[in-house]
Amino acid sequence: MSLPDKTGHFGEFGGRYAPETLMALLEDLERIFHSLKSDKAFQKEFQHYLKEYAGRPTNLYSAQRLSAHLKTLKVYLKREDLLHTGAHKINNTLGQVLVAKKMGKTRIIAETGAGQHGVATATACALMGLQCEIYMGAEDVERQALNVFRMKLMGAKVIPVESGSKTLKDAMNEAIRDWVTNVQNTFYIIGSVAGMHPYPVMVRDFQAVIGREARKQFLIKEKKLPDYLLACIGGGSNAMGLFHAFYTDKKVKMIGVEAAGCGLNTQQHAAPLAKGKIGVLHGSKSLLMQTPDGQIQIAHSIAAGLDYPGVGPEHAYYQQSGRAEYVAVNDHEAIKGLKLLSQTEGIIPALETAHAIAYLEKLAKKVKKKSTVIVCLSGRGDKDVASIKDLI
Repeated sequence: MSLPDKTGHFGEFGGRYAPETLMALLEDLERIFHSLKSDKAFQKEFQHYLKEYAGRPTNLYSAQRLSAHLKTLKVYLKREDLLHTGAHKINNTLGQVLVAKKMGKTRIIAETGAGQHGVATATACALMGLQCEIYMGAEDVERQALNVFRMKLMGAKVIPVESGSKTLKDAMNEAIRDWVTNVQNTFYIIGSVAGMHPYPVMVRDFQAVIGREARKQFLIKEKKLPDYLLACIGGGSNAMGLFHAFYTDKKVKMIGVEAAGCGLNTQQHAAPLAKGKIGVLHGSKSLLMQTPDGQIQIAHSIAAGLDYPGVGPEHAYYQQSGRAEYVAVNDHEAIKGLKLLSQTEGIIPALETAHAIAYLEKLAKKVKKKSTVIVCLSGRGDKDVASIKDLI
């Protein structure tokens, strides 16, 4: 089965719930994107920037001291943190900026939570000479001050969003309002596998390089496929980037790690796959954190990039179909995961990635024999050092 279907659905999830102003643009974007997938010149240009500018392929690193600590798991880290700008986000922004140029757009807007997507968007716009404006929740502006400065340094305008929870959801709301108003010259770069069709599939396809590389690298190193794939989940782009190339390898178990925040039994978490109900947010049907009367619940996570009350529709489909398992790690456990990787491997992960690292300890207790696992090390922890210092 080829996913999504012609209407942009992954099973019952996905679709295109958009203002009439955007429908023609979205249809045009879908048509152009699909034509570019088979355009050799476009793909050659995209691969050139991934290799020569972003720094692909990234290493698949055998974490020997971490593996020794866990005893039952042999851990490989897919080092997306080594990419230019420090996270996997650059894969997608380079691709989407190239699409925007093909469509003749001169202004780029984006939303960002942890700031990494904003930095990656500002980076790609500076590279390509495009005007760039980034919407960012006021709370995230404060806790991610370093990334805000980086965006401004590269010529982007950062617009703090004071409405709602002042985090990623609200930044995305404002970006969509801007897009509706300025549709003629503006291209909206969504940072995750969320939003209205064709964004979930477009972002997935630009991030799928992670899994293609990891699969090839692992086969060379181990002469077999891994037992597990592990990645943190906010909207879900780094996880889907890793998972997609292994979708048909049924023996490879996929695990996505959501943010349990202060606990799944509290109102302060960001785990729609664990606790959500079906609804529509930002133009797509998926699992969402909702109040009893159907209003979007405010999400909470120690990691700004996981602080989102929804999840990409393909992840909702993976869970419903049983292809992937989704678990949750709380704030306290994430800090422990960050310390664990820092002290066993000398790698400080982003707080988002630390959720996946933390789950390794739980997974190690469940496996019955020595197993192999690839963890998507989606970003480095430079951006979080100030807040980590205060917490620890």
